[in-house]
Amino acid sequence: MSIIDVLIVVLYILLTIGVGVWISKRASKGLDSYFLGGNSIKWYYLGLSNGSGMFDVAGTAWMVGILFLYGVKSFMFMWIWPIWNQIFVMVFLAAWIRRSNIMTGSEWILTRFGNDKAGRASHLIIAIFAIITSVGFIAYFFEGVGKFMSIILPWDMTLAFGNSVLLTSEQSYSLLIIFLTTIYTIKGGMFSVVATEVLQYGIMVLAGILVAGYAFFTISDAQITAIIPEEWKNIFFGTELTPFWDSKYQAFNDFIDTQGYKMFGAFIGMSLLKGFFASVAGPTPSYDMQRILSTRNVKEASYMSGFTNIILFIPRYLLIGGIVVIALVHIAPQMLTSITNNDLETILPKVVNFHVPVGIKGLLLAGLLAAFMSTFSAFVNSGPAYIVNDIYKKYFKPEASMKHYIHASYWASFAIVILGVIMGFFADSINGITLWITSALYGGYVAANFLKWVWWRFNGWGYFWGMLAGLLIATAQFILDINKANFTEGTWLYSLAHIPPIYLFPIFFVFSLLGCFLGTYLSKPTEMSVLVNFYKNIRPWGLWHPVYVQLKQEDSTAVKNTDFWKDMGNCVIGIVWQSSQILIPIFLLIRDYPKMWWSIAVFALTTAILKFTWLDVVKKYKD
Repeated sequence: MSIIDVLIVVLYILLTIGVGVWISKRASKGLDSYFLGGNSIKWYYLGLSNGSGMFDVAGTAWMVGILFLYGVKSFMFMWIWPIWNQIFVMVFLAAWIRRSNIMTGSEWILTRFGNDKAGRASHLIIAIFAIITSVGFIAYFFEGVGKFMSIILPWDMTLAFGNSVLLTSEQSYSLLIIFLTTIYTIKGGMFSVVATEVLQYGIMVLAGILVAGYAFFTISDAQITAIIPEEWKNIFFGTELTPFWDSKYQAFNDFIDTQGYKMFGAFIGMSLLKGFFASVAGPTPSYDMQRILSTRNVKEASYMSGFTNIILFIPRYLLIGGIVVIALVHIAPQMLTSITNNDLETILPKVVNFHVPVGIKGLLLAGLLAAFMSTFSAFVNSGPAYIVNDIYKKYFKPEASMKHYIHASYWASFAIVILGVIMGFFADSINGITLWITSALYGGYVAANFLKWVWWRFNGWGYFWGMLAGLLIATAQFILDINKANFTEGTWLYSLAHIPPIYLFPIFFVFSLLGCFLGTYLSKPTEMSVLVNFYKNIRPWGLWHPVYVQLKQEDSTAVKNTDFWKDMGNCVIGIVWQSSQILIPIFLLIRDYPKMWWSIAVFALTTAILKFTWLDVVKKYKD
């Protein structure tokens, strides 16, 4: 690294920590200020913060790898998260969530199931899930940032004692960056997180534009045409993913065959099945839900969610597309004989290290550090809210001072970070943690959180046992995955451990659904007064007729929500709208201008439709 690049990175780190600590005094007024910013932060700042929080370095490295290998249709791989849950949030869930006027996702559960024994059980299990999710994501960040930094930076940070290696260079870099980020996050709470994430978003956008510009102007059309097969540019697919790389790159075709996605139609079908239920289930109790709850009112919650979708994808894919174009020209020829998951995950740092000029390299490194720090800080802010507000304050120390709870939040943050780092030490790869979080952990979350919106009879014990069943089977899958090298080939355990988690989603879903139904029908319904109050405030659609009838007796002006088909139509349009934002920068950077203009036309058309079918409706919200 040149001295210019080093200075840019150091200046960025000092600026970020300085801003975070400087603004931290505003977080000391109480838990509401610490975790929600006192509901005083403007929606567009929260939208920038939310988008910045989703722009993580480990996810970016993973997206670079799959775009490099699978081509344009790889954007559908992200449906396993599913990324378009943000569309469902924008269209209707943001309004439903914000109407509750509470602090955390698990506290929200009490408004649905009441504060009796069943309600408290459901409240406790979602708090535990939120904590486990935060720990899992911190492990994911630990794995990603270490790989990235150890390749980029020239210093060997291996820590050894005699002949024993205590910490590898990757682990040392991860610990250092996590420590620096934890300082301002814990000190400043939501105010510091939002302020630094807005700053970090600007740096990430600048880095993306510079890298895309460098790739566009230094790599010729002929170089791109010589290496990218025509099928690489095709978003359409059949039931099977047929080999499309030239025989010169046969290693790429062979590697695709080992990844478990050859039955591409089945993979996409499973992603859509899981994606629908996961999206209606709503955001997991993490940073994006905290941003919704931090908005000033229901209208601004919807604006914020829509704004997140606008500002995230084009800048991110300018960066990803630029990196991939550079990698295809300069790095792909080095992989003619073999390719591994590690090769894919290290494409991003290799491009930054060897194929980006001085100055741009420093800004790009600062931007990718910003991507890591913004997402990491978002989880460090959201996870402790559940420990302090939903467990410690509710069950152990309900009458302490605000200062005491703020200090407890500091310790809870440290505990979340430490547990995540420990889990990161046992992770094999970014891809392994990604698949566990998206398919196994979220797979166990989906059933209970889908039913809580749409079925009046679903009660607190059904939620508790459904979530517990999901957590147990997700944990079993994680244990199988980390021990798969120890199983004998040909045994059923070996076969089960090597199935991609997305294909196991129906098992996770049915197992969790069984817990939901047994818990619900073996216990009494939630008190009708609780259900009526929930239905009156939140106003969801679904199977709520008995509750609606009761509400109508109490309030003759009550109106049933009949917007299901309108909302689903907006979601379908929104998914196409979101997908076009991903495709525009990719087609631009690979010089496929006809497809780029088609993507721009689709974006313009879907934007116009959503203006009338969604935005004009949101503008009329009164609460």
